[in-house]
Order: sequence, then structure tokens, then C-alpha cells
Amino acid sequence: MGEPEAGSEFAMRAAAAAGPMADAQYILPNDIGVFSLDCREAFRLLSPTERLYAHHLSRAAWYGGLAVLLQTSPEAPYIYALLSRLFRAQDPDQLRQHALAEGLTEEEYQAFLVYAAGVYSNMGNYKSFGDTKFVPNLPKEKLERVILGTKAAQQHPEEVRSLWQTCRELMFSLEPRLRHLGLGKEGITTYFSGDCTMEDAKLAQDFLDSQNLSAYNTRLFKGVSQDGKPCYEVRLASVLGMEPALHSEMTSKLKSYEFRGSHFQVTRGDYAPILQKVVEHLEKAKAYAANSQQEQMLAQYIESFTQGSIEAHKRGSRFWIQDKGPIVESYIGFIESYRDPFGSRGEFEGFVAMVNKAMSAKFECLVASAEQLLKELPWPPAFEKDKFLTPDFTSLDVLTFSGSGIPAGINIPNYDDLRQTDGFKNVSLGNVLAVAYATQREKLTFLEEEDKDLYIRWKGPSFDVQVGLHELLGHGSGKLFVQDEKGAFNFDQETVINPETGEQIQSWYRSGETWDSKFSTIASSYEECRAESVGLYLCLNRQVLEIFGFEGADAEDVIYVNWLNMVRAGLLALEFYTPETSSWRQAHMQARFVILRVLLEAGEGLVTVTPTTGADGRPDAQVRLDRNKIRPVGKPALERFLRKLQVLKSTGDVARGRALYEGYAAVTDASPECFLTLRDTVLLRKESRKLIVQPNTRLEGSEVQLLEYEASAAGLIRSFSERFPEDGPELEEVLTQLATADARFWKSPSEAPSGQA
Repeated sequence: MGEPEAGSEFAMRAAAAAGPMADAQYILPNDIGVFSLDCREAFRLLSPTERLYAHHLSRAAWYGGLAVLLQTSPEAPYIYALLSRLFRAQDPDQLRQHALAEGLTEEEYQAFLVYAAGVYSNMGNYKSFGDTKFVPNLPKEKLERVILGTKAAQQHPEEVRSLWQTCRELMFSLEPRLRHLGLGKEGITTYFSGDCTMEDAKLAQDFLDSQNLSAYNTRLFKGVSQDGKPCYEVRLASVLGMEPALHSEMTSKLKSYEFRGSHFQVTRGDYAPILQKVVEHLEKAKAYAANSQQEQMLAQYIESFTQGSIEAHKRGSRFWIQDKGPIVESYIGFIESYRDPFGSRGEFEGFVAMVNKAMSAKFECLVASAEQLLKELPWPPAFEKDKFLTPDFTSLDVLTFSGSGIPAGINIPNYDDLRQTDGFKNVSLGNVLAVAYATQREKLTFLEEEDKDLYIRWKGPSFDVQVGLHELLGHGSGKLFVQDEKGAFNFDQETVINPETGEQIQSWYRSGETWDSKFSTIASSYEECRAESVGLYLCLNRQVLEIFGFEGADAEDVIYVNWLNMVRAGLLALEFYTPETSSWRQAHMQARFVILRVLLEAGEGLVTVTPTTGADGRPDAQVRLDRNKIRPVGKPALERFLRKLQVLKSTGDVARGRALYEGYAAVTDASPECFLTLRDTVLLRKESRKLIVQPNTRLEGSEVQLLEYEASAAGLIRSFSERFPEDGPELEEVLTQLATADARFWKSPSEAPSGQA
């Protein structure tokens, strides 16, 4: 949720010089913001046992995070392996001397470091926030000369040359289909084989629902069977493969099926060697667990990753929910489905963090007020959970966050059934938020001059409030109407009335259906929009602001900046819209654009977006919010919108929900805003998301040391070079072997890469 830094003139000039294909949006600028996560004090306060627990959980998270390379693009594992070889043999300073001697300029070498840091930070060559490809901002021939002359190439000439030859074309290619993650002709993804379409994804989801199998830990590979029928492999992530095994809840699922005229084969063993490392460290962490809940939680995670069982992960998540207020907090698995083009497969992530007690006390007060605040939300009581299951809500300082990116706050688990019956946890990541707050006045786009100082002063505090409300009362609110496998309903069909139609409830979720499986491609963004809207709506509540320590004029400034930040974000969101495919590439940003549209529709001058000309003579824009109209105009508009969102979600009304949401999310050139034209302005002045350098932990004897790195591209690279000291080369070999084994699924003569940067 953090704000990015502005892009550089150098990147734009270089992109222009490289030709029309090398658009600046596909390059990370040399002056990209790089920040270090500060967790030194929180780590210092841990006991020796807590440090050992945190260390082994961190190791499990980092190993598991490597699976993201295999979940992103066909070439990502090879690029990672190549970069890791180069920087293990020569650190960034040593490699710099070689690169300059080979004819690179300082700017070109910095561009290479930024590219490498970007690959490590995103766990692949596509941005985690926006799913856009990024390519090296220097000529391919120059980079080749440097790579083939490195110390790594001298030590292992065949391996380095082979890695380079495998990934060099795809590393630079900006062929239209390869510019973004997507399904079929819309983009590239390795959650599905290259010949899968949205229809294949829907059929596979229906199959999974029919077998009560979750898509979270799966990938789908399509082929043709001997009888000419489509044949699909649903491959589960697990340590165990298809060899005969002791009976478990998963073994009976591993077989062939006929479904709607197609063959389906359920297999397992995806990412097996990587998950084996995860399991080894989860086993070691168990020895340092603080209580039985943590021990049982880890045992179930081990079972889940070993067998490929999401049900075991759910059981582990139940113990995790019951583990209230731990000193060391963590979660690990196939969690968020943002990057699956269909919206139901989870990307691997793992985090380890320590409690920040001062901010957590404020969140505890918010939790204590939650039941009362839920009554303020604009839907009837029947549309709220029968019982509010008081969750943990802590502010954490992150030690480790593996995966493709780091959020500012999390509300998990994502399993609907657990959220309705067992509850959830909220975490606000304090040291990540601190990085997100860092805003330079001269890089603030699209605001009036008189708003800028106020924005800088109150953006951080208002963001704390928004994250708290978004996670606890946004994602934590609302009921799904469900009919279980026995035909029983969790709502009264006779008395519950749809407030939008005045009629009885006509639709609901049937056994096996979930929010993600039913609303699929819009589920993530729709839910983020609901949570963001709850945050805006409830930040108007004086009790909420008092909990965070704001009263009087300060409270009004917090409200104003929170709403201003949202409407500005709605404009910035246009960077993440692709006109060629009429598609959004980032769930949160689509949500913020939708909210901007809702507030513009409210009229009466509440929000205006005006095209202007900047001081540099280039197109610009200004966002204005009338603070005196937030309550009389903005609040009623948000109230009507929120009620619709919740009613359509509760009733599982996909058709109306999709029509409502996609209607607001449509980007056109209709006046007065002319958003398609404004998108060009946003891209012209676009900002690059910050890169975050994370520390490592190292076991020295029986003590755990914290290793920190400088806030630079070189520092980020060093952190990864030292992340796997015992088995780096082995891991690179594993990744390339796994990628090579499946490479055939993305090879097609008609789709050979052509466009070059």
C-alpha cells in the first residue's frame, strides 16, 4: 500500500533512445528509491530461543519464496540463477571494475544493478505490483560481453553461457504478449501452460469445485490425450510425488477423472525440492516454539507442504489464529491470489516479524471497539457475521517477508470457511509503513501546492488509521450466505430481505463454492475496494480517531488527507490499466480507481480532476477534494456504494456484482475526466515503486546474528548473495532443472520472442 518514488529523466531518455519498444514503463530507473527495513531494536529484544524460532522460520520462508520464480515466467528461474552465479563470484563493486573495463558507462552498470535488484526484489522479471515486465536498461550486446567475461564465466564457462543463452532473448523481449502477466493471448503466466485460455481456467475451477479441491497450491497444464480430447494435469505443490505412499487424505485424490468431456489428472510434487527445504526448517523451528499452538501449527504446515494438502494448511491456520499475541509472528504458504490471472491460485509467501508494542496497544483499542463500529457499517445486521470473533491485531516489525512483494498490512487466513467460523488475524507492518511514509515534496504529483505540506505531515498517521480500518473492519466484516452439503442455510430464508431489491434472498454460495472461485477474476480487487471503502467510511468516526490519538483540527486533517490520498491514488492507478486488453493489472489500484469514480459521480464539486500544463511545459493534472463536502456528499455516496458491494458479495450475485464493479472500473475518454488521455499524463509522470532491502539471520554456534545491508541496489544484491551460503549453487541447479522440466509448456513456434529493447 506504500507510495512509490518518482521515475528518472535518465530512464525516459534512455528508453526514448532505445526505440519505441523500450517504453519507460518497462524499465526500472537508476534513481529508484531503495530503503532498508529497520528491525534491529525489535530483534534485540528477542530472547535466544525466540531468535532461534525466528531464524528457522525465516529460512523456511526464504527457501519457499524461490517457488515464486517458477510461478512467474518461464525465464525467471534462469535469470535468477545467472545473476546469483555472477554476484557470488564477484560482489557488485568487483563486478563494476570488470564492467567498466568492458566498455559499460557508470549509468549502464548502475542500470544493470537496478535490474538485478529488481529481479531479486520481485522474485522474477515482472513487477509484483502491476504485473508489468521490466527489462535491463542497457544494450543486450554490451551486457553479453560483460557476462561472458565475468569471473563466474571463467570458473564455469559452459554453465554461465548456457544460462545466458537460455534467458537472453526473453530477458529483453517486449513482444506485446510478454509485456504483462496474463492468460492466453493477454499475457504470460506459469500458473497455466501457454495454451490455456480463460475457458480452460473456468472448466478447471468447476472440476476442482466438484472434487472439493482448492486451487491455492495448484498449477494447470493442458495437453491432448490419445482419443483427441483435452487433457489437463492439475499439479499440487508438495514434497511427495506420485510414488506409492502411505494413505493420507490426498492419496485418494491422485487419479484420473472424466469431467465434461475432458480428461483431468490430479498429480503432485510441484516445487518438491524447494518445499523439502521449507519442511526441514519448519521441523527445526518446532523445537523453539513458545507453546503447543505453535507446535501443532507447524506440524500441520509440514503435513500440508509434504502431502500437498490445503486442508492441512487450514488446520495449521486454525492453530495460528488461536496463538494470540505471540512475540514472534509468522505465516507461510500459498496465500495471495492476486497474480493468478483467474484469481484463485496462491503465490508462495512467508513472513516472520516481531511485535511493536506501542502501536499494537492502539490496535487493541480498535479491536475492543470493533463490535460497536461494525454496527455503523451501512448494511442490515443479517448481512454481518453472526458473531464477531475477536481477532489479534498487532503492529509488527518485519524481519523477513519472502515472495514477490511486501504489503503494509495483512488480514489472513484467506479461507472463507475459517474466516466465518474461526476468525482471522490482522497485522500492520510498522517498519514497512515507515518506508511507505517517506515522501519527498518535489516528487509529489497531481496535488495543489497548498495541499502538499499537509499531505506530507499527515500521510503517515492517516495511513495508520486506514490500514487499521481496512484490515480489521474491511476484510473482517460481512457475512457470506451459504447452503452447506446437507442443504442447511446459515441465514433465515423467510425473514432476511435484500435491502437493494426489497425481496427475499434469491442467490447464495453452495457447498464447495468460495468467494474466490465464484467471483474469480474480480474477486481480489472487489474485496480490496470493499475494505478501502470501509476505511474511508469509518475514518469519519470520532471514536476511531480518538483511539489513534487525534482530536479537533488534527482529526479533521487526518480525515482530509486520508480521503485525498485515496482520490490521488485513484488517478495514479491508471498506470496499472492496459488499454490494449481493457484490463487492470493490480487489484488495489483498480479498487482505488473505482472509489475515485464513485466519488466523482457524487458530484457537487466533492472531487475534481483537471488536466493542466506543468511548470516544465508538459501535460499535468490536479486532483482537488473539497474537505467541506466529505461528510454531506462523500459519506452518503460511499454508504450507497458499500451497501451494494456487501449485498452482492453476501448473496454471491456474480452477474450483478460484476456489472457494478466492471462498470465503475471501465476506463474511457468520456468527458469531463477523459481518463484514457489522463493515463498518458500519469505515465509521463509515473513513479517507480521502492525496492526494500531485508536483513539476513545467521546461526553462529547457538546464537543468531542479524546481518544488515545498505539501502542501495548493491546492498539488496549483497543481501541475496549471502542469503543461501550453504547451498546457493544447489538451489540454482534445482530451479533450472524444475524450469527445464516444464519448459515445453510455454514453447510455440508462432510465439517466438521478437521485440527487443
